[in-house]
Amino acid sequence: MIVERIWTANALRNFNYLVACPDTGEALAIDPLDHEKTLATARVKGWQITQILNTHEHHDHTGGNAAVVAATGAKVIAHHRAARLIPGVDRGVQAGDVIKVGKRVELECMDTPGHTMCHICLRSHTDQPALFSGDTLFNAGAGNVHHGGNVEALYATFVDQLGRLPDNTVVYPGHDYIENNLRFTLAREPGNEAAQALLPRVAGHDPATSAVTTLADEKRINTFMRLGSPAVIARLREDFPDLPEQPDAQTVFRKLRELRNTW
Repeated sequence: MIVERIWTANALRNFNYLVACPDTGEALAIDPLDHEKTLATARVKGWQITQILNTHEHHDHTGGNAAVVAATGAKVIAHHRAARLIPGVDRGVQAGDVIKVGKRVELECMDTPGHTMCHICLRSHTDQPALFSGDTLFNAGAGNVHHGGNVEALYATFVDQLGRLPDNTVVYPGHDYIENNLRFTLAREPGNEAAQALLPRVAGHDPATSAVTTLADEKRINTFMRLGSPAVIARLREDFPDLPEQPDAQTVFRKLRELRNTW
């Protein structure tokens, strides 16, 4: 499996992806908002885009579909309940469905509600596992729930699904928010040495070449995956004095998301 991360350099800081089969050159385009860069990248690599996967229905993830389809004839894949929200869906998928790319690339669909209620993440069936996490899990952060989402569902997705994936899973999110997210982590947990060490490596750097993390990294630097940290809880109780000394993990997640909304 070959992964090409495409930095759009737009105001919303989107990443687009091409996932290609090394044997056949067939490629899956994930959230190809910047259709010009996506098509140009495939052309340079000698790949043929045969499928498009939209992680969810927001326009900054679906806006390039029509142009890519017109240029390649690719089939559009999305959450099985998203057909009414995304024009031209050819295949609706649900948890456990597999998207095959070429001869030997297989990506398993995960039904990951929270950011929206029709959100798909993809996990690869490879020796080095990868997760294409859309707007669910960001590097050092979590998606918002402003536009059709639900914070309790997002918490369940983090705890019951993402947190149980192998630690060596490489994380490919839908946006580059790593610098700001690390600053939020350090505002919530100032003594987090892993976040302190990583921040200088990404601050002010070109997102096209920014760090790629694993889930093991995320468990060290991502506040939304450190819900039991005594330092996180102590700092949270300063902002919410009514919290018990040992709040449950869902409450910690919800309060962190509330703070991140206005941070």
